[in-house]
Amino acid sequence: MEERLPSPGGARGRARSAARSPELAQPLAAVHSEAGDRLRTGIAELDRVLGGGVVRGSLVLIGGDPGIGKSTLLLQASEALAAAAPPILYVSGEESAAQIKLRSDRLGISARDVYLLAEAALDVIEAQVDALKPRALVIDSIQTVYLPQLESAPGSVAQVRECGARLMMLAKTRGIATFLVGHVTKEGALAGPRVLEHLVDTVLYFEGERHHTYRVLRAVKNRFGSTNELGVFQMEAHGLVEVQNPSGFFLAERPTNAAGSVVTACLEGTRPILLEVQALVAPASFTTPRRAVIGADYNRLSVLLAVLEKRAAFPLQTQDVFINVAGGGRAFEPAADLAFAVAAASSYLDRPVPGDLVVVGEIGLAGEIRRVSGLETRLKEAVALGFNRAVVPAAGCPAQPPRSGFSISGVTTVDDALRILLP
Repeated sequence: MEERLPSPGGARGRARSAARSPELAQPLAAVHSEAGDRLRTGIAELDRVLGGGVVRGSLVLIGGDPGIGKSTLLLQASEALAAAAPPILYVSGEESAAQIKLRSDRLGISARDVYLLAEAALDVIEAQVDALKPRALVIDSIQTVYLPQLESAPGSVAQVRECGARLMMLAKTRGIATFLVGHVTKEGALAGPRVLEHLVDTVLYFEGERHHTYRVLRAVKNRFGSTNELGVFQMEAHGLVEVQNPSGFFLAERPTNAAGSVVTACLEGTRPILLEVQALVAPASFTTPRRAVIGADYNRLSVLLAVLEKRAAFPLQTQDVFINVAGGGRAFEPAADLAFAVAAASSYLDRPVPGDLVVVGEIGLAGEIRRVSGLETRLKEAVALGFNRAVVPAAGCPAQPPRSGFSISGVTTVDDALRILLP
């Protein structure tokens, strides 16, 4: 489909004219830092992912599957922001004001300083911003906003690009913290042109399984903070509830004395999370054994199974292997390698691993156990949840346990770990 690009004096020219006048170059040491100029959203998990709150004048893009809870999260954040820095303008191009009011009643939100606007024309939105002068602006969603000057349909490449540029100038020149909701494609990537991700300051993904109540908010780009942090929420009847202890949440229904069940400690940014890794190994029904993985990397599992065969003499070439990270969690970092290998061996031998044990370690192709980062932080989380033992890489093994009575075993190879855990 052909689209007519805007003329140099059109929307792009108006966006440029709205920018500040050029500044003179100055020494780096003389530049005033505005890192502390943040607004607390009132949702601790959201503030954690943003780096301590939303920066004034920043542009934040939030993507996620339909119905995952993006609008619910931003409506709850708008209420908290309205209490700290009123007023807040919530613009919806997909729902009417009455529909948003029904959701706010269900969530128990009745903030007077949250203003609703059911509009998709960007010129009208800018006029409302001029009249209201909000401290924060929510656009739900960027794919529905359009410029009447452009002949292309809302959601097209030209519309999304030009509207994104106009909103960026609006946020920067007036110091308005702006949230954009973005649709995602079937592959899970943000819909629309990639230039939109380059325009914004922060890109957040709101993830979760439809059959689980938990939701995870991840940062994949953040100019004002770390991209390794994540926030965990639980969807309840009255809205999203923060999960202060994700480890306890994921281990709540863990079975006792079950073969193939192993607990590992993953590190998401600065937050340690304990996850249950489950494996089921059974004789293959067909010539080619099956491999199925949920919540982990399939290719990495194939490598780990090959290491078990070659270095520990497990005949898995005749076995079906199924791996699952319980509770809908995800364990993609190499520190979970040893837990996956031990879980597979435990299921194959039908011998349970002690329930008070945490397994952490990266496995190399030679069967060696490599050191992992943040080991002490992971062990402290294990202690907080009542675990008494840990099997970790010998390289980097802490000299002192996090508390008295906590046993730490350092291993150098996969074979050593299996001899300790499955004698």
